[in-house]
Amino acid sequence: MLIVSEDICKKVISRQDAFEAVEAVFSAMTKGEAYNFPVIREAIGYADALYGFKSGFDRAGLSLGLKSGGYWPGNTDKGLTNHQSTIFLFNPDTGQLHALVGGNYLTAVRTAAASAVSIAHLARQDAKILGMIGAGHQSTFQLRAAIKLRNFEKIIAWNHNPEKLSVLAAVAADVGLPFESVDRQQLGSEADAIITITSAHEPLLMKNWIKPGTHIACMGTDTKGKQEVDPQLIAASTLFTDEIAQSVTIGEAQHAIAAGLKSQSDITPIGNVITGDHPGRTSAEEITIFDGTGVGLQDLAVANTAARLAEKQDLAQIIEL
Repeated sequence: MLIVSEDICKKVISRQDAFEAVEAVFSAMTKGEAYNFPVIREAIGYADALYGFKSGFDRAGLSLGLKSGGYWPGNTDKGLTNHQSTIFLFNPDTGQLHALVGGNYLTAVRTAAASAVSIAHLARQDAKILGMIGAGHQSTFQLRAAIKLRNFEKIIAWNHNPEKLSVLAAVAADVGLPFESVDRQQLGSEADAIITITSAHEPLLMKNWIKPGTHIACMGTDTKGKQEVDPQLIAASTLFTDEIAQSVTIGEAQHAIAAGLKSQSDITPIGNVITGDHPGRTSAEEITIFDGTGVGLQDLAVANTAARLAEKQDLAQIIEL
C-alpha cells in the first residue's frame, strides 16, 4: 500500500495535473464511464463539525475509493485548515487498499480545477475582469487556477471581512495584475467572470447586479441550506453543474428548484460541454452559471494522479498490510 502525505501531494500535483484529471472525470461521468455513490454528510454534534464520505468508481480512469472528512469551523484557531480529509484508493481488480492519500491540499486544487474547467468551457473568450467573492483558504487556489484560462487584465474582489482580501491581493501582485477591493454590486456589474467560494447561507450576488455575458462559478454551496447567489439569477441563467443529483439537493440550484424557478431538466452536466454534446455558451449576452457541488470522483481522480506520480518519483511510502 502507498502512503502519500500532504507534503508529497503538494510536490507532485500541479494545477495543470488537477485540471486534466477533473476535466477527464467530468467527461467520463457524461459518457457513463464513472459514477458517484450517494453522499453521506452529517453534523456529528461535536465541535460544530460536519463529517461524511464521498465515493465512486471511474472505469475510464480506474479510480475506486472514497474521501472521508468534513468541516471543523474551530480549526482556524488551532492553526489548521477547517476542511480536513483523507482519500482511500482501492485496486478495482482486487478490492485491496492501494493508497492512502492526504486530502486537504487535493480538495483545494480539485475544487479550483472544477471552476477553471467551467471558465475554460463557458466564459467568454474576451473576458477581461475576474471577480472573486470570498477570501478563505480555498480562494487563492481558485484565483491561481482561473487566471490561466483567459487574458484577464484586472482582479476585483469582495469578502465579508475586507482585511482578509490581502491574500488575494498578494496573488494578484505575484502575477502582475491590478487588484481592487469593491462592494458586491460593483463586482457584479464589472466582472466578466466571477468565482464565489464562501460558506454563506444567503445570496451574496443579486440578479440585477450581473451584466449580460457573465460567467459565474458557484463553488461554495455543497450542503443543504448553503447559498451564494439569488435564485432569480439562477433562473435567468443557463445552468451547468458537475452532477445534477447533487445540484438540486445540496448545490446552488437547490433554492431555485425549491421555489419552482428552475427544473432539473434545465441543468446540464459540464461533461456534456467537454464532450461536445452541448454547445455551452451560445451567445455573448448569455449568463452562464456552473454549480460546483464537489463530487467524490474529482477527489479520486486527483488522488489517483498523485499516487501514480508519487510512486513514479519514489516519493510515496510503501507499507505491507
